[in-house]
Amino acid sequence: MAFLKKILKWAVALLIIGFVGLYSFYYFAVYEEGVMAGRVLSITQRGMIFKTYEGKLSVESFGSLKGVSPIAETRDFSVESDQKTVITDLESAAAEGSRVNLRFIRRYRAFPWRGETNYFVIGVEKAAN
Repeated sequence: MAFLKKILKWAVALLIIGFVGLYSFYYFAVYEEGVMAGRVLSITQRGMIFKTYEGKLSVESFGSLKGVSPIAETRDFSVESDQKTVITDLESAAAEGSRVNLRFIRRYRAFPWRGETNYFVIGVEKAAN
């Protein structure tokens, strides 16, 4: 009986360590880094319990044929609440309608207190029109 208790304790300990390791990986690991260019359509604060900042970027891609109008595509993104300067820059870019380059990181998972999407903006720079 003591042997089974010992095995059960080890199994529970390994399960907890595995869960903490997996959770830490999903929380801190970065899947992709890059730049998105376009015009910020909106930046809003959402949530009942966890207030997160969510935004929408309009990306215009041009067709391969001459004279074809651009195809409007939107990308959703999140901003972590402690990134106050990024939030302010996004709000001013949305108000002005100016073209921006958004530096982002993509995480494996989205957590409710962090944001709704896997794409997190970490920097904003105004692009030349």
